[in-house]
Amino acid sequence: MSTQVHANLTEEQVREISGDLDEPDWLLETRLEALAALEDLEMPDVIRTPGRDWTNLHELDFESLVDPLNAAEDKDQVGPEEAEVLSWADAVQEHEDLLQDHFGSIVDPQENYLTALSTALFSTGTVIYVPEGVDAEDVTVRTEQNSRSLFNYTLVVTEESSSVTILERQSTGEEAEEQYYSGIVEVAAGENSYVQYGSLQNLSEEAYNFTLKRGVADTYATIDWIEGNLGTQLTKTEVSTELRGDSSETQIVGAFYGHNDQHFDLDAKVWHRAEHTTADLVTRGVTDDVARSVYEGVQDVGSDAWDTSSYQRENTLMLSDESEADASPKLIINNHDTEASHSATVGQIDQEDLFYMTSRGVDPRAARNMLVEGFFVPVLAEIDVDELREDLENLIGTRLRERA
Repeated sequence: MSTQVHANLTEEQVREISGDLDEPDWLLETRLEALAALEDLEMPDVIRTPGRDWTNLHELDFESLVDPLNAAEDKDQVGPEEAEVLSWADAVQEHEDLLQDHFGSIVDPQENYLTALSTALFSTGTVIYVPEGVDAEDVTVRTEQNSRSLFNYTLVVTEESSSVTILERQSTGEEAEEQYYSGIVEVAAGENSYVQYGSLQNLSEEAYNFTLKRGVADTYATIDWIEGNLGTQLTKTEVSTELRGDSSETQIVGAFYGHNDQHFDLDAKVWHRAEHTTADLVTRGVTDDVARSVYEGVQDVGSDAWDTSSYQRENTLMLSDESEADASPKLIINNHDTEASHSATVGQIDQEDLFYMTSRGVDPRAARNMLVEGFFVPVLAEIDVDELREDLENLIGTRLRERA
């Protein structure tokens, strides 16, 4: 079923967005092709069982959510002098060749309806370029949405033997009744380079969110992702890495906390496409009230991926009888020289642990909160970025204290 929800989108709007950014003709053409493809494209894949889609993206009302020419934000993007951290408009002027080489090379602009929509309409973004041999720490990108819809694009390119640590935040400033945030991230990690990309999404709980973060790792390169999700009423997100070079590595660490009627649809994926590659996927989350989480994890080992190590763990803690959590971990192995495992668990707070603590004088509510905070410790311990780890801990603690 194709998606017919773009009657209010026009070629003139796309041309105006591209013109305001002073983009070259090839970029405008990419946008227009994405716009034209909308009527034939499907929504992103979701897990389906007979008679049910685990996430119903077709209920999104783009006619009311998307306002292409009204994009307002407060953006703060900074980094060390050795690396280039540029707005999209500046990158168009200063690094057109870099953009032409990498834009749309990892995430196909027409992969699905939402990627095409974002490609056609994005008006803000960040390009992070790390030259050969440079170690760049403390790159931060903070985006505060102040409009009904916002489409954001991020490109990260690291040259040989360089490294970068990135902290990205999305939050809401001036709140509309409903908002839509879309973010596409492409990471091209050069030979023997290291990228750590930490993201914390804390948008308004009236917002809808679609993000796709995807990286390609060259020989001996490492891409580590940290993904925290607390905001929105509906989030559909994918974080994935293609291990294209020999001895490349990736880690995907995820944490989420859903309450009220929030819905999180989270994908973590790795494609092993070279020899001696390693992947570790670990996600922990909580659902409360009538919140729902859907998790899909995929480890795909190609026929040429000799000596592969790939591990996946997903654990969800349900704090109410009305909340829901589903997980679908998958192994796709086409090479026998592979060590791989996957697991997923869903459960509630251990009543014996709770009884033990309350019987020793701990208030029942404090005991419950301590157990939930302890549940997140294995994930938080994997986060090397102190600021991100502390922010996530504080937000989880605040939500627990607000719980009735």
